[in-house]
Amino acid sequence: MTWSWEVFFEVIPIIFKGLWITLGLTIASYLFAVVFGFFWLLVNQIPLKVVRWIARWTAEFIRSTPPLVQLFFIYYAWPMVPVVGVSLNPFAAAIIGLGIHFSTYLSEVYRSGIESVNKGQWEASTALNLSTKDKWLKVILPQAIPPVIPMLGNYLIIMFKEVPLASTIGVVAMLHLANDYGAQHWKYVEPLTVVAIFFLILSFPAAMLIKKLENKYNRDFSKKSATDM
Repeated sequence: MTWSWEVFFEVIPIIFKGLWITLGLTIASYLFAVVFGFFWLLVNQIPLKVVRWIARWTAEFIRSTPPLVQLFFIYYAWPMVPVVGVSLNPFAAAIIGLGIHFSTYLSEVYRSGIESVNKGQWEASTALNLSTKDKWLKVILPQAIPPVIPMLGNYLIIMFKEVPLASTIGVVAMLHLANDYGAQHWKYVEPLTVVAIFFLILSFPAAMLIKKLENKYNRDFSKKSATDM
């Protein structure tokens, strides 16, 4: 089959309709992951060793299995689980599946940021008799968050590229619309090319911005280190 510019321009507005679903799913899943990532972090602070062990290996299992399998399980298998099983629409299942999967990675990002805080800051906040809330909100988190912003941004871009997996459970986003058009007209090259272009247009500038933020932080960190010496 030959390339058709007519098909290419015809399919652009069709795929564009799914762009907003793709962006909405990315943002919703990422916010879920950002919040749920703190859950893994907090559970690993519980004094009971058995709880920490369960949480650690559960997170490791989630990281080590493909997100596509997890999406299929949540959408198709979870409703069949006795007592706790519940049916979800494709969009909700995608948010939960992608959100939980990426939350395990973001929890490690949070941990690395917290561990980067100078030990003296912890000791100073304890010496000042700050409450746990004030210690975290006024001392630890303001110093732990800036270093991990580039890493959080990178995971946002990665999630954006993983969102097309949701088309396999019926989320009508860009890839789903492209496949539908291809099945109806037996033209797959043009619609899939449009999908790739849309992803490139959105992800490449975001990646460049994240790179600039990372370089800026590295310069600031180098200056701070030189000052502290």
